[in-house]
Amino acid sequence: MNLTGALQLALPEEFLAVAAILLLVIGAFRPKNNSGISLGAGFALIVAAALAVVGPNGAAFAGAYIADGIAAYAKVAIYGVSALCVLLGDRWLSRLESAQFEFPILIVLAALGMGMMASAGDLISLYIGIELHSLALYVLAAFRRDDARSSEAGLKYFVLGALSSGLLLYGASLIYGFAGSMRFDVIAQASASGTTTGVLFGLVFLIAGLAFKISAAPFHMWTPDVYEGAPTAIVAFIATAPKMAAMVLLARVLMNGFGGASEQWRQVIVVLAFISVMWGAFAGLRQQNLKRLIAYSSIASIGYALIGLSAADRQGVQSMLVFMVLYMVDVIGFLACLVALQRAGRPMETFADLSGLVRERPGLAVVMTALSFSFLGLPPFSGFWGKFYVFKAALNAGEWPIAVAGLVLSVVAAFYYLRLVKTMWFDPPAGAVDVAPLDAKAVAYAAALFSFPVVLIALAFLDPAATLAAASLGTR
Repeated sequence: MNLTGALQLALPEEFLAVAAILLLVIGAFRPKNNSGISLGAGFALIVAAALAVVGPNGAAFAGAYIADGIAAYAKVAIYGVSALCVLLGDRWLSRLESAQFEFPILIVLAALGMGMMASAGDLISLYIGIELHSLALYVLAAFRRDDARSSEAGLKYFVLGALSSGLLLYGASLIYGFAGSMRFDVIAQASASGTTTGVLFGLVFLIAGLAFKISAAPFHMWTPDVYEGAPTAIVAFIATAPKMAAMVLLARVLMNGFGGASEQWRQVIVVLAFISVMWGAFAGLRQQNLKRLIAYSSIASIGYALIGLSAADRQGVQSMLVFMVLYMVDVIGFLACLVALQRAGRPMETFADLSGLVRERPGLAVVMTALSFSFLGLPPFSGFWGKFYVFKAALNAGEWPIAVAGLVLSVVAAFYYLRLVKTMWFDPPAGAVDVAPLDAKAVAYAAALFSFPVVLIALAFLDPAATLAAASLGTR
């Protein structure tokens, strides 16, 4: 493919890169123009999502960049959520007098890296995408420099992120050394006649590095501390878009690069899924901080997504894609509620803070109740449909033990969601609650409505879109 055709394929990322540079220049000369830069960043992300949908498909830059159905599906979700987080975070930081023009630019740069991850066709573009989005996330986690918890969160994220990058690079070097190529399609050809021990070792290290990015146990150690210490609106971003990008990248690596070794890597994915769901369920039982609770909930949710991926077929990838979109909506809605809730200017982040919330803010109490029911998988909320898809895919692939284990452990996790509902509805009020900002309330209400009943309509479009996206990987 010539350079012009290659540039057309990568147009969404090129547009975001140019937009980030222009916004940075504007911010340098007009640093107080926060709202204008945020609007520009949100507009750039929406345009990039549209370009990903209408753009051509194919491979460019010697196979390092792939534009296909699953990349477009992921980019629409990633860029859409990123635009929403720009709006949510900018307003929230402004209320805390911590707004800086760099915030929306860092979101755009992180989204650019995630777009590269979704379209990675070889090990080099995989690493470039991961590092580009990770560097932006490290800064975002420590964005409130005058807050010790935020600074600690950023530092822990950075140090442990460097460790995961080392694992990933070591695995990539082993794969390159034994397979003789960086490209996924060439690696697949080399593995078709039999995967060598060296390649399998490299794949295990590569999966471990990616497991850190999705916060799958036992590589989850950064997640609770970062979620608790980082600004709430930024946690909404860290907990959603990067997880989608990393899961799609993991699916592409496993299906496109190591499809012939599925019997080997499925065992690793099943173990990761079981540990993640179990740890998320039991460790969440003793949490008092709601952001740490969401951290353990996200670890369990990634475990459910991995259950779908363990099927190692088209239905498994499709179930994972549906689950991730439904998960992202629930998480961003729940964290939008925490952004909206304050008492005397102090964020409400513990169970005790939400005591008797229904008497002070009945609307937000109903929203958090609906989203809690969705998290625990109660029908007919969106969380139920997400788990239905992944369990169905695992059962059809013969992975019934992990499906049964996931179902049982979801009952264990139901305890802390029901405990939250009980606290909001039946405990005595803890005091007057500040007036909730309209933007955060709007996001929370929209997420709750999507959870039910809009999800019943959305699945009619989301299901076939995920099926087409999974088919683009060439899965059977």
